[in-house]
Amino acid sequence: MSGVRREFRMPDVGEGLTEAEIVTWRVAPGDTVTVNQIIAEIETAKAVVELPSPYAGTVGELLAEPGVTVEVGNPIIVIETAEAAPADAAPAAGEGGAKIGEAGAGGRIATLVGYGPRQGTVSRRPRRTGGEPAGAQPAGAQPAALADAAVAPAEVEPPAPVEPSPAAPESVGGPAPTPTTGPWGDLVPLAKPPVRKMARDLGVDLRQVAGTGAGGVITREDVQSFTTPPPLAPPPVVSAPGRDDRREAIRGVRKATAAAMVSSAFTAPHVTEFLSVDVTATLALRDRLRGGREFRDVRLTPLAFVAKAVCLAAKRTPSVNATWDADAGEIVYHGAMHLGIAAATPRGLVVPKIRDADLLDLRGLADGLAELTATARSGKTPPSDLVGGTFTITNVGVFGVDTGTPIINPGEAAILAVGAIKPMPWVVDGELAVRTVCQLSLSFDHRLVDGEQGSRFLADVGALLEDPGVALTW
Repeated sequence: MSGVRREFRMPDVGEGLTEAEIVTWRVAPGDTVTVNQIIAEIETAKAVVELPSPYAGTVGELLAEPGVTVEVGNPIIVIETAEAAPADAAPAAGEGGAKIGEAGAGGRIATLVGYGPRQGTVSRRPRRTGGEPAGAQPAGAQPAALADAAVAPAEVEPPAPVEPSPAAPESVGGPAPTPTTGPWGDLVPLAKPPVRKMARDLGVDLRQVAGTGAGGVITREDVQSFTTPPPLAPPPVVSAPGRDDRREAIRGVRKATAAAMVSSAFTAPHVTEFLSVDVTATLALRDRLRGGREFRDVRLTPLAFVAKAVCLAAKRTPSVNATWDADAGEIVYHGAMHLGIAAATPRGLVVPKIRDADLLDLRGLADGLAELTATARSGKTPPSDLVGGTFTITNVGVFGVDTGTPIINPGEAAILAVGAIKPMPWVVDGELAVRTVCQLSLSFDHRLVDGEQGSRFLADVGALLEDPGVALTW
C-alpha cells in the first residue's frame, strides 16, 4: 500500500504564543524519521525549543526555510508515512490522542505541553425557565413562547398602587402626572423589585422614568437621576482687567518638540535608572586644567567632562549609540557618536548636535559646547545641526534640579540627564565627609538596551566622573 503524506503544522509550544521562527532543521528531504525524533529547533519570544516529530516515515518536503517566522497552525514539514490509515479509523485516532498542532476529539489543539483551547465559538447553556401551566403550547412552539416572554412587558409584575393621602407631600420629581403620559405610556415599566420599592419611597411614578439598563430596564441610577434637580450653571468667571487668559498658536519649535516627545513616549518602552556620583575629583581636575595654558581661554564646564565620559562609556556599550529601524526590521549600530545637547532657548527646547564627538578630546568638546550653546540661544542654529543625533545629554542641573526622567529623542537609544552639582554628606573610607555630588539619570529604549547594558553604561559614566583616572585603564 502506498504511503500517505502527512503535514505537520507549527504547534503551540505551551506558552500562549502565536508564532515561532525556524532556527534550524535537523532533517532533510529523504531522511527517515521516527516518532518523537527531533526534527527542528524553533525560537519563540521566550526560548529555543526542540520540535519532535509526531509521525514515523520519510521526510517529503520542508515547507519553511530557517530564519522564517511561521504562525501557529501553518504547515512546516511533510512526512510520508509507511501506509495509509483506513478511512473509518480517522475518528478513532482522534480519540487516542491528537498530533501536535492538530485538534483532538474534544476540539482542543494538542501542544508540546498538554492541550490548548478548543477551536470554534463557545455556546451558552439555555436558561432554565419555570414550569408551564396545563394546556401550554406544544414543545415545538416553546422557543417562540420563551422569546415572547422575555420581552413582553405584561409578564413583569406591576408596581403596587400607592394610596393617595391628602397630607402626603408632592413627589420629589414634581406633581404626579397622568398614568398615560411618560416614556412607557400604557405599558408596565421594567424594573427590579428593589428599584420599585425605592421609587415608592421617593414618590416616583416609574412610568415617567426612562430606563437605561439592558432592554430598557429602569435602574437605581435612573430613579436617582429623575429625582435630582439639574445642577445650576456656574456663574461666569470675571477676571480683573489685564488678567484675561492668553492663547497662542502651537507652531515652530514647540509644535515639533511636542510631536517628537509624544512619538517617543508612546513608541519606545522607556526605562530610567539613577545614580549619585561623587564628582569632587572631577571638579578638582577642572580647576587644575583651568590654570594650564591649553585651557586658559576655554570655558571648561562640568558638562564637558560628562560629554567625554559618555563618549568613552559608549564604546564599551555600543547599544546606547544605536537606532531601532522598524521599517527595515533592523538595529542600526552607529559608527560615530553625534552628541546632542539639549538647550533651553526663548523659542523653546532645541537639541543641536556635536558631530563626531567621540573623536574630540576634552578641549574640542569644551569648544563645541560653548559654540553650540551660544548659537542656540541666539536662535541661529541651522536646521542641519538639529537632526541626525545618536545620543543626547540634558543638563537639568543648571535650573537647580537634582534629577529627572528624560524622554528619549526619536531615533535614539538613550538620553542622560545631569542634575545639580552641590555639596552633600558622603561616606569616605568609613567616615562622614562633605563631598561634591551630582545625580545622573539615564533613560533608554528597552527594545535596544537591556537592563544589564543600561546599568553598565551608567556605572561606567559614574566611574569616570568619580575618578577621571579610570579612563587610563580602558
